[in-house]
Amino acid sequence: MTTSADAAVAPLDLLILGGTGFIGGPQVRYAVSRGHRVTLFNRGQRDSERIDGVEYLAGDRDSGDYRALQGRRFDACIDNATLVPRWVRDAAQVLAGNVGHYTFISTVSVYASDAEPGADETAVREAYAGEADPFTLSPADVRANMALYGSLKTLSEDEALRCYPGRCALLRPGLIVGPGDESDRFTYWPVRIAQGGEVLVPPREDPVQWIDVRDVAEWSVQVAERQLTGAYNLKGPALATTMGEMLETIRGVANPAAVLREASRDFLQAHGVQAWVDLPVWIPGVGDTAGAHRRSNARALAAGLNFRPLAQTVADTLDWWRKLPESRQNAFPAGKFGLLPARERELLTVLAAQRS
Repeated sequence: MTTSADAAVAPLDLLILGGTGFIGGPQVRYAVSRGHRVTLFNRGQRDSERIDGVEYLAGDRDSGDYRALQGRRFDACIDNATLVPRWVRDAAQVLAGNVGHYTFISTVSVYASDAEPGADETAVREAYAGEADPFTLSPADVRANMALYGSLKTLSEDEALRCYPGRCALLRPGLIVGPGDESDRFTYWPVRIAQGGEVLVPPREDPVQWIDVRDVAEWSVQVAERQLTGAYNLKGPALATTMGEMLETIRGVANPAAVLREASRDFLQAHGVQAWVDLPVWIPGVGDTAGAHRRSNARALAAGLNFRPLAQTVADTLDWWRKLPESRQNAFPAGKFGLLPARERELLTVLAAQRS
């Protein structure tokens, strides 16, 4: 059966706002493979990662330097990098009359609540409650106060809809995983399980959703090709999945000899283990977070979004990880996500004592 991804497409003059980082790299390579004429606009900080056949334009959205885009016309634009609404507004002053279709990469963090399982794209979004004029804020301000992240994405979505009426798609990914993820948010699990031994894991029955970075990247290009409009939750897989099922798949690929030691929510809470941070990916499927990993993806599925198998994501993530510098591997876990080895051993000892 021919899918939207398989069908022949007319080459686009495609502008991508952002670099060749986590999403941008696979996105650009996919667009080039589809025959599109790709132009990248960014600060040029990843010159070592240049891709053949791509046009690179230098500018700085934070300072409002869009001179390289003056007078240029594009069939479609994908905006990967925006954290603040003025970036959408200022780019549109140059692009709005010169772009046929605009795709804004947003986030499920725009939603005001995670309590309702099955909530879709019509759910109430977070309202801005900061003290400063949101159009004066920079990405540095957001990184300094991540509580603003969701509401500023909401305002950025509104600005995108205002500037590109009737020709704008809002893509709202959840947890993005796969090769290139330096955060350890998902990478923690394949790497830790590959190390073997006893691995502390959260309740198996809690739900979980994720999406491979390449599925986000490729579908964003397909959205531009098809000129889809409206909002789409990009969360997978297609069928409801639990933490236990996810972790068992990872174990099967990374190290079948690893032993997964499950701890209850009560145990983890009593010992100060933070969901999402200390045990990445996991969010309790109850109370205020009952819907965090149960958000509806029906609209995107109906529009043709597909998900590659988790086993492939795990294998490719491990392959990427093993090519990183030895210093990075030895520092694992290096970010704010994941349990340090000594802390994990301590918790496993307490857990075993309680069960004996």
